[in-house]
Amino acid sequence: MSSNDSLARLAAVIESRKPGHGGDPEKSYVARLLERGPDAFLKKIGEEATEVVMAAKDAEHGGDPSKIVGEVADLWFHCLIALAHYGLAPADVIAELERREGTSGIEEKALRKVRAREHEASAVAPGRKP
Repeated sequence: MSSNDSLARLAAVIESRKPGHGGDPEKSYVARLLERGPDAFLKKIGEEATEVVMAAKDAEHGGDPSKIVGEVADLWFHCLIALAHYGLAPADVIAELERREGTSGIEEKALRKVRAREHEASAVAPGRKP
């Protein structure tokens, strides 16, 4: 069984918990977060990301490195909720990672900056300052 299958199954469960698909906020944590809107699940993503950092820092100083795994799982789970809210799927993230495969992270970051500048430049009407 691949990790892609596990992520796809979890994404399907999250999708089924959307209030529009019958998810009950009284019975489902996912439905409750989705009902509350982006501020709720985005706050959780921030909290979980901080907990990943704290677990990693603890591991650097003799703490249990396996705690990082649990915190990353929590982070991924809340990120999957965000993806579902925006109509995206784990496969979209995997496809992006595959697209980046073999590309230097430094090159990728530089390319994103160039694309952002090009996008900003094309969004400004001729003769107008941004």
